[in-house]
Amino acid sequence: MGENFQLFENQPIRAAWDGEKEEWYFSVVDVVGVLTEQEDYDGARNYWKVLKNRLFKEGSQLVTSCNQLKMKSPKDGKMYKTDVADAEQLLRIIQSIPSPKAEPFKLWLAKVGRERMEETIDPELIIDRALATYLKKGYSREWINQRLQAIQVRKELTDEWQDRGVKPGKEYAILTDEITKAWSGMSTRDYKNFKGLKKENLRDNMSTTEIVLNMLAETATKEISKQMQPGTFEENKKVAKRGGSIAGNARKELEEELGQSVLTSKNASELNAVVLEMIETVANIEEKK
Repeated sequence: MGENFQLFENQPIRAAWDGEKEEWYFSVVDVVGVLTEQEDYDGARNYWKVLKNRLFKEGSQLVTSCNQLKMKSPKDGKMYKTDVADAEQLLRIIQSIPSPKAEPFKLWLAKVGRERMEETIDPELIIDRALATYLKKGYSREWINQRLQAIQVRKELTDEWQDRGVKPGKEYAILTDEITKAWSGMSTRDYKNFKGLKKENLRDNMSTTEIVLNMLAETATKEISKQMQPGTFEENKKVAKRGGSIAGNARKELEEELGQSVLTSKNASELNAVVLEMIETVANIEEKK
């Protein structure tokens, strides 16, 4: 079962796809936060706690039928057991929450389920939808091409980790952190702080140069792993450092050649603002012609 995020009105909702049951499971707290428009995670968690107690006292079987899965906390990035619900259970929870977003959310829920089934039949749809999403957010086509390639590189690396017995979640995060530190000189958390990020995806906030270096680091790690075939987690950590160091050396050589750092504190909103400004400038010039 793989965890990821689904976006509803640009708000992330933690979700996990069960391939055997062909069913999505969504974080109930995240859904409650969206519907009640809570300003922070703790507020949504408290709302769900109160609602869950009320439903339990009313004798609702909904509370006991909800499962728990380990998901990454948006507060500290650690894995905790989280109440999750499938689409049918969520629809029943939504009925207990007065919200103007209830109907739009129901439509979104149906759309997410339909898209996943379509992607299972035709995996190329995943790429097409990712492309459309990034274009809407203002990313340049050059950046999008690099990002889509980076997604493929990451998938190849995690497949290799899986073959070596590395566990998804915490162990993936630790190895990723080793790679990031080796090539950028910063931990993943420090890198996010550098860019002013909290819950956002770090890769979605990298420049094209940063993406390329990260791709090199992950590709090198995969290739070294295939050759070395590490048998323990500690051996995988050493491989991750070696792979990241290759991209780290490339970064240092490039920076020496340029006389400046290639790491930027700009995040997606700032990078995209520059792109959009350039597009508007070109458009104005064309109009004047």
